[in-house]
Amino acid sequence: MRLIKMLSALALALPLSALADEAAGRLTQLLEPVHTYSASFEQQILDGSGQRLQEAEGQMWLSRPGKFRWEVEAPYAQVVVSDGDEVYLHDPDLEQVTIQALDTRVTHTPALLLSGSAADLTEAYAVSRRQQGAAETFTLTPRTADTLFEELALTFYSERLGVLQMADSTGQRTAIYFNDVQLNPSIPAERFTFAIPEGTDVIRDTH
Repeated sequence: MRLIKMLSALALALPLSALADEAAGRLTQLLEPVHTYSASFEQQILDGSGQRLQEAEGQMWLSRPGKFRWEVEAPYAQVVVSDGDEVYLHDPDLEQVTIQALDTRVTHTPALLLSGSAADLTEAYAVSRRQQGAAETFTLTPRTADTLFEELALTFYSERLGVLQMADSTGQRTAIYFNDVQLNPSIPAERFTFAIPEGTDVIRDTH
């Protein structure tokens, strides 16, 4: 208990800039060892009043730099794949694939946060940190207005990412809860390639 009080007093004595640098450094320390990552997930989207708008669940895989695959299994199937250069969004029900260049700005592609680049993080976000038991939560506020989100929060449990939360300018919030987390698993390269099914309409988004 005395040690906790001493650490708390030390934290209060540090300038805010030092605390921000410490928070960014700790987040980088957690992210940098992550080269690959896989988990199941549950996603909830809430409006500004907290009303639940949408739920989804599925599986995801990540490989740095810039490769990821999200497979939504319910309530409607959907696949999002990045091969590091382009992102493919496949909607099986519509028999449609949308292709666009990967936006490498972390303020536009939250999945890239797991790339663990300290320079990108501190350049794009102001980082703060709070600890509650075994949970460490990092709140990231974009430094510029050119972003899809007003705030991002990453919560780690025993140094594993457990929750990613995002809020936009309308007050809508997205929360993604990760389960069955595996750090640095062996993931086949083909997981991050997408073969367009025959007969599928292809839309190339140039924006």
